[in-house]
Amino acid sequence: MGQARRKEKQPEAPGPQAPPAQDTSPGEPAGHVAWKKPEGLSGRGWAVLLGVLVLLQFPLLHYALLRGEAPTTASLPYTQDFGDPGVVQRDFFSTGGLWRVVKGQLLSPGVKNNPLWLQAALPPNVAVEFDVRSESPEGDIKVELFGDGTDHASGYVFIHGGWNNTLSIIARLDEHGASLGTLQAQAQRAAEKRGGGASAGLVETGVFKKDTHMRVEARPYPVKIGQTYHWRIERRGSLLRWSIDGRPFMEFDDPLPLVGKGHDRFGFSSWEAQLYFDNLRIEPL
Repeated sequence: MGQARRKEKQPEAPGPQAPPAQDTSPGEPAGHVAWKKPEGLSGRGWAVLLGVLVLLQFPLLHYALLRGEAPTTASLPYTQDFGDPGVVQRDFFSTGGLWRVVKGQLLSPGVKNNPLWLQAALPPNVAVEFDVRSESPEGDIKVELFGDGTDHASGYVFIHGGWNNTLSIIARLDEHGASLGTLQAQAQRAAEKRGGGASAGLVETGVFKKDTHMRVEARPYPVKIGQTYHWRIERRGSLLRWSIDGRPFMEFDDPLPLVGKGHDRFGFSSWEAQLYFDNLRIEPL
């Protein structure tokens, strides 16, 4: 009887490998990978990024830093019936908006406060007349006077039927500034605090300064769509008078009139309303 064969011992199959140990901070669960701050841009990368930003903003930087006084291509007295479409390019300037002459009238197609400035220097005492109509239900007829020839609200803004045809204003440096009534109330309170019969004048109390942003408000008749109005705005000394169709509309006696360089231009304007202007006349007084 032969001997029983010895069963050869088979090698064991390898079991699943344990994952390599990972560094963890005390209190962190196993398997958590600590966040590492990514590497930042190199010096060259920052230089490239800066160059791209400057290139993209170059028009704005040029406008803000290198612009000079608004140019002058027209003189007073000035009259314009907009019979020549080329007059927009020749006598006016704007930073935006598709200003153009249509059938002998100047169209302001809702230019979002990008006035069309006449390139003529105005004297302190002047009269401005023109015809205008709104083809939009919100009314919102608007012009700017004694501005700087480039920027909206750099002088006085005259608005008939603004804020959805509910309010008319003469604004000084800001359509949304404090009302004249608010400033007068502040001046009265300041005078009462001083006592002893102190003056309640706007300038005397320090409420009104050279750079004060404010507006005079009124709620007379609204703008009628499609109706042509004849405007006349004049300034004599410190007094601004505004009439429509020969009737007094609003006025403002500015304690510190905006005059001199930066306050000697006239511009047509609009926000979203479609306006047509015609028969412009400007003459010194």
